[in-house]
Amino acid sequence: MPSDRDLRLFALEPSRALGERIAARIGHVLAEHEEREFGGGEHKARPIEEVAGRDVYVVHGLHGEPGNSANDKLVRLLFFIGALRDAGADRVTAVAPYLAYSRKDRRTKPRDPVATRYVAALFEAVGTDRIVTLEVHNVSAFENAFRTCRPEHVPAARLLAEHLAVELGDGEVAVVSPDAGGNKRAELFRGELEHRLGRPVGKAIMDKHRSIGIVSGSLLAGDLEGKIAVIVDDLISSGTTLVRAAAACREAGAAQVIAAAAHGMFPPDAPLFQPDGPDRIVVTDSVPLPAGMPADAQAKVDVVSAADLLGHVIVRLHSGEPVSDLIPYD
Repeated sequence: MPSDRDLRLFALEPSRALGERIAARIGHVLAEHEEREFGGGEHKARPIEEVAGRDVYVVHGLHGEPGNSANDKLVRLLFFIGALRDAGADRVTAVAPYLAYSRKDRRTKPRDPVATRYVAALFEAVGTDRIVTLEVHNVSAFENAFRTCRPEHVPAARLLAEHLAVELGDGEVAVVSPDAGGNKRAELFRGELEHRLGRPVGKAIMDKHRSIGIVSGSLLAGDLEGKIAVIVDDLISSGTTLVRAAAACREAGAAQVIAAAAHGMFPPDAPLFQPDGPDRIVVTDSVPLPAGMPADAQAKVDVVSAADLLGHVIVRLHSGEPVSDLIPYD
């Protein structure tokens, strides 16, 4: 049955642009709140509108950017959720399109931290009822990290496939996973793309090793001769993995190389935009393109908005309808 609780949608300042796009998609306006800065780097945020008894959603991407580290953003979101609960909100859902520390989901060295679990514990400590995120690094680790907070993982496969299917034409296509760990993600995307193209889509997988921060490995299994290779990953960070994968695809005979990822965290010195990088890059607006990004680099990037998808998720959660219809499964 639909919920009778009024919906309130907030977006903290660094994510306001995405929050406004989501609000427009669902026919709402962002609820008003106040954010203030104090000496020594301290801050506060409070809702201005009444939230007692309401079903509240807070949009706040947890990617680091100049002037706002991932740690700063995480603390701001946690404190605001705490303030909402103190103000009597009936239910609070964090909408974090990019979730900080989701890549640190296991121990790779003795006495390593498992930051994914610690972040989950922080959200639960302030009373978060649910958390929605887009294309998390390790779905199983994300879902198993929470105990009292309900995790909602939203894959980007359908969103990216819908965009690329329009542009791929009649050429042969193969989806490439840049490492063994991303094979399920690539296979999910391949199925969505195959459905939309109405023809078979090939697949390939690369071998990757990481040691002391150095990525190596160039072995590629799969037929790419004369095909459009679409390399799929959850995020683009330094870009070294994609450049290495693009080189391997071209060596295997790929006619064109496209990179597709949910999150584009492009550093100023990213090698992606050099000749050895992908011919084109497709990302969502979960992370804004960096200010001052050169025009020639921007020309290689297609940005697909996740606002409509996230808006549909929010509406369904609020009304009590299943979210599963919006999410592809392998």
